[in-house]
Amino acid sequence: MIFFASIGVYLLSAYILSSLTIEAETSAADEIEIHIITNGVHTDIVVPTETEHIAWSDFVKHEHTQSADSVYKYLALGWGDKGFYLETPTWSDLKASVAFKAAFGLSTTAIHTTYYKKMKDSETCKRIMISNEQYTRLVDFIKSTFQSDGNGQLFPITTDANYGSTDAFYEAKGSYSLFNTCNTWSNNALKISGQKCCVWTAFDTGIFEKYKE
Repeated sequence: MIFFASIGVYLLSAYILSSLTIEAETSAADEIEIHIITNGVHTDIVVPTETEHIAWSDFVKHEHTQSADSVYKYLALGWGDKGFYLETPTWSDLKASVAFKAAFGLSTTAIHTTYYKKMKDSETCKRIMISNEQYTRLVDFIKSTFQSDGNGQLFPITTDANYGSTDAFYEAKGSYSLFNTCNTWSNNALKISGQKCCVWTAFDTGIFEKYKE
């Protein structure tokens, strides 16, 4: 009974807090294009591969992907539980041990990156224009969640669990849990960069409700 009551409180809290909106910062210039995307469960933040602020390919190297192609204009980044990323290609593959560790912050995390040639606005992909200063904050936030060495170089994860030819996984900081999910990370990225977002959310729907046309 306590277990089901706890689930009910969690879901109600998630609904209420994701319904509360933090509005975007006003009077910010529209200078850099970013996107948010979802696969129906998990959200990514999409940034330009190269700007005057950062060349992401210096860190998320093209040679870390199977295609090793340098022509891609956009980079999607998502943070999450390493067990989910590497051991759960479909929901039918989900192990109870992976789910338990993820729910209670007992496993390590990873950042999944994917290069794209183009982005197209849709129900699952929303374009956002932000200022140079806001983008600097976003870059600092994203970089701070990667594990890196003393020279700022990232730690790619060697795996056969890639989703395609243009993606890669990297060691990340932080612990995934029921209260700090992949979508919480994306929401925090929007919050830090001054964009419309939820007070808190565990699910992608909370974020995408804010960007319905």
